[in-house]
Amino acid sequence: MKIAIVSPYPPSKGTLNEYAYHLVKNFVRKEDVTEIVILTDRIEEKYPDTTEENGTSFRIIPCWTFNGFGTVSSILTTLRQEKPDVVLYNIQFLSFGDNKVVAALGLLLPLLSRMMGIPAITLLHNITETVDYKSAKITDSKLLQKAYGVIGTVLTKLLLFSNLLVVTMPKYVRILEKKYGAKNVALIPHGTFDVVPPAPEVESETTSVMTFGKFGTYKKVEEMIEAIELVRERTGQQIEIVIAGSDNPNALGYLENVKKKYAHVSNVTYWGYVEEEDVPDLFINSTVVVFPYTSTTGSSGVLHQAGSFAKAVVLPNIGDLKELIEEEGYQGAFFKPSSVESMADAIESLILDSEYRRQMGEANYAAAASLPMSDIVEWYLMHFEKYITKKKESSPNRPVYQPVIVVGAKS
Repeated sequence: MKIAIVSPYPPSKGTLNEYAYHLVKNFVRKEDVTEIVILTDRIEEKYPDTTEENGTSFRIIPCWTFNGFGTVSSILTTLRQEKPDVVLYNIQFLSFGDNKVVAALGLLLPLLSRMMGIPAITLLHNITETVDYKSAKITDSKLLQKAYGVIGTVLTKLLLFSNLLVVTMPKYVRILEKKYGAKNVALIPHGTFDVVPPAPEVESETTSVMTFGKFGTYKKVEEMIEAIELVRERTGQQIEIVIAGSDNPNALGYLENVKKKYAHVSNVTYWGYVEEEDVPDLFINSTVVVFPYTSTTGSSGVLHQAGSFAKAVVLPNIGDLKELIEEEGYQGAFFKPSSVESMADAIESLILDSEYRRQMGEANYAAAASLPMSDIVEWYLMHFEKYITKKKESSPNRPVYQPVIVVGAKS
């Protein structure tokens, strides 16, 4: 089969780019897949050239622009030219722009793809019903939060016009079935990117406590820095603080302000954006991984990565993280959100007890290894085959409807 995937893709730094990378890496290893085309966003850097692995051709087509009003038209034109057997949209609600109009228009694409006769599978990484608009820095206004909730409901109904809407959390399936009466929702877990035999912990005089993500909204590092300062005072241990990642698009300049505010704190490394090839070193050299979250917006890729490197984690037992732990078997040292002392207690418990840390790392590795991405893509291929077969059986000789979409200028 020929698969089109609409998503940011490295070296694009668009949201969900890493997830698309690992999906593709595993799709090309499957015998049923003959060709993959990535319809991704235009960037200044050069994308990799066409490659072939295991008989599968892989091409990247930069054909749309973040916040571009011509995105819908460009993607549909490319799909019409490529004629894939199925298209997978790897998205969240702001994948196509933080301009609300552009973002909403982009969410019409699964419906329009389906109208063109191309089965559309949408992987939606979060749903509006579980988003805390205040902590995510979308709005503090209760009136606007209510309005966004209504808009989110409308956009979700649009996405449910996909042939299949895939979500990664059981809770999301329950909400979509109960609130929307949805019959075309499937659960496919997030999966673990790379599962390799865990390396033994490197003995070092310095303990490294790391956090990884896009910061400034519901992920903030101030309390983590203060908590580690408190642990340093209590234990006298040398602890390196590693902050890996960048600003959330809704909080630009956040990390720069943190650097200034905590310039007096020693041994803090701001890694910046982490390239895919650097991820293993980042985790291997960390003693503990911290999740300084005040709320959650979907399954955590970082928790799956921490598990794949057999790392112990410190996290709040809230929202989607709580469900992920219960459903998939992860373990963690928990803290109360917004409590520096509670976070310090959790970090200290792991730093001082190497056996506790080792056992937790092993449990997290077992949880990660149970859902490798190689298995996850098999689930997608099963669904793809189902809808491709349906299409062939229902109208083998019928002309496919080709909608003409003109939305603004060509992006």
